[in-house]
Amino acid sequence: MRTRRIGDLEVSAIGLGGMPMSIEGRPDRERSIATVHAALDAGVTLFDTADSYHLHADEVGHNETLLAEAIAGHGGDVLIATKGGHLRPGDGSWTVDGSPEHIKSACEASLARLGVEAIGLYQFHRPDPTVDYADSIGAVRELLDAGKIRYAGISNATPDQIRQADEILGGRLVSVQNQFSPAFRSSEPELELCAKMGIAFLPWSPLGGISRAGELGARFDAFAEVGRDHGVSPQQVCLAWMLAKSDVVIPIPGSSRPETIRDSAAAPELTLTDEELARLDNA
Repeated sequence: MRTRRIGDLEVSAIGLGGMPMSIEGRPDRERSIATVHAALDAGVTLFDTADSYHLHADEVGHNETLLAEAIAGHGGDVLIATKGGHLRPGDGSWTVDGSPEHIKSACEASLARLGVEAIGLYQFHRPDPTVDYADSIGAVRELLDAGKIRYAGISNATPDQIRQADEILGGRLVSVQNQFSPAFRSSEPELELCAKMGIAFLPWSPLGGISRAGELGARFDAFAEVGRDHGVSPQQVCLAWMLAKSDVVIPIPGSSRPETIRDSAAAPELTLTDEELARLDNA
């Protein structure tokens, strides 16, 4: 597995997003554990989760607990990146709470579930329109200063929020996690800014639009055609295309099956030509 950097830490160039293992349509625990183990065996060292990755109101942190249990006993260095500030009341909806009080208490609860003294990467999950963004990031800064978290990141942020967060954190912002995929490219400005600032850019839902084999829309035929030329899946082509955009890009495809994370983990070994990359850019 090739590697990239988050802060001063080297991680796998492809991470595993844990959300599909804990929300609607989730598999049984055995398959989820097998998926995490397959990722570890493939060299994945970055695992992304959140306290809000759960289904029922009484199981907050379901995915954090699952990942911690699945990774326990693994000998290598693994970075678990979790998030706070998003909530699921249990009725299928998603809400936000960016208050400093909530962020601090959420971090403490995540620390307990993960069973660590300091969270590897803690990310403010989503801006709360009722709370000043500076106050939310200020809480993350306090957690960083207190040693509760090793690295600080943000998610679902605009360019202005990226600059503001980095300033509030004293230049210690190490990652930005935004939606980015062939079907959702409006985060290009954030990706470009992260590249300029040397901040890791973690695309969530990176396979959006081409995630189901046999259901590719015409817009994404190029990914399937390039995949056939290389004898690989269109999903693997998608991830290789993202990796080629900048050295700061670290996709975190969600998976709940061992075979899909194995396929994704092979993407860093796929080299696309300039012509192929241009074709995919215009798909």
